[in-house]
Amino acid sequence: MARLKIDNRTARALWLKSHGLAQAPTGALDTLQLIKQLGFVQIDTIQVVSRAHHHILWSRNQHYRENMLDPLLRHKRQVFEHFTHDASVLPMEFLPMWQRQFQRKKDQVSRSNWFGKHLAPDLITEVIRRIRDEGPLSTQDFETKISGEKTMWKRPPHKMVLDYLWYSGELATSHRDGFTKFYDLAERVYPQDIPKLSDAEQITQLCRAALGRIGFGTLGEIRKFWDACEVGEVKSWADNDREHLIEAEVQGADGTWTKALAYADIEMRISTLKDPTSRLRILNPFDPAIRDRKRLARLFGFDYTVEMFIPAAKRKWGYYVYPLLEGNRLVGRLEAKGDRVKGTLTVTNLWMETERLRTDKRIGKLEAELLRLAKLAGLDQVVCSST
Repeated sequence: MARLKIDNRTARALWLKSHGLAQAPTGALDTLQLIKQLGFVQIDTIQVVSRAHHHILWSRNQHYRENMLDPLLRHKRQVFEHFTHDASVLPMEFLPMWQRQFQRKKDQVSRSNWFGKHLAPDLITEVIRRIRDEGPLSTQDFETKISGEKTMWKRPPHKMVLDYLWYSGELATSHRDGFTKFYDLAERVYPQDIPKLSDAEQITQLCRAALGRIGFGTLGEIRKFWDACEVGEVKSWADNDREHLIEAEVQGADGTWTKALAYADIEMRISTLKDPTSRLRILNPFDPAIRDRKRLARLFGFDYTVEMFIPAAKRKWGYYVYPLLEGNRLVGRLEAKGDRVKGTLTVTNLWMETERLRTDKRIGKLEAELLRLAKLAGLDQVVCSST
């Protein structure tokens, strides 16, 4: 394979374009197409301003609103929920290549000490029976209790069983009310006429889909995109798919070079690149473009850690901090909180990467973007307690 060198400026532009962040977030909205382009959208329970899945979609097109995802899941069945590196929404058309992930997660959960002792066969049978007879149910429809000391991550036995059956693909997310998940039999949610792919074919489709969406990547980065294959499986795919691939070296923000793979059309993709929009963007901490913190640091020189599970006294920044993207640079970070009762979005902290970046023009851009973010969450006013 020929080797191509991709300088850092080009790598950033290609990365942002691959993740839908190079162009202004305007134009006609097609929510399903956005999800297909990204591959998946992570779901998260935390709502500081707007939950991660809504924020991620809004970042690509700011006509998106929080009520636009549910119909794709509940009524149209155009997306489904399952586990990539975390709980995520995926296009339903990916279901054929996702069968191995159902089995993979089932095996992982079955071996887990955390789950194992709660997976009583009688309870599994009862949960399935009730859902078959009564229709979609949530964890609130069951009454088993936590035994022993209650800790942060402990769940009642019925919740463990519901999750196990969901991981294994025997149950599927039917819909959500608010953020409460309702489980139904997979056969009543998923189409039953999907193509049957061999395990090798699924691995090939997963790896090709991952590389196509990130533009370039190491074997580890390709694997981590879905987290649905093992290291050896990705390596075997790369060896077997050699004719479609090109070896590249990608320059980091510090000038060092990392070996990566790309598709053979990478030079054509690079030739069509334009400079990313200069619009300032408030990114969600779980945005797929920045999820891999090591790669983020390597490409953009931006050291970022999610600190929500770190004790408050040990945090460097804050509980939920939003990176600020402008052009091809991450220029700062923001801490803000929405209050849906009061209708306010309050900025509590703003840090620029260097003080010379704190200009009136950039602050004006940020204020405009905060107003747009507030609109996503249905908030009327932005209050700045820090600038």
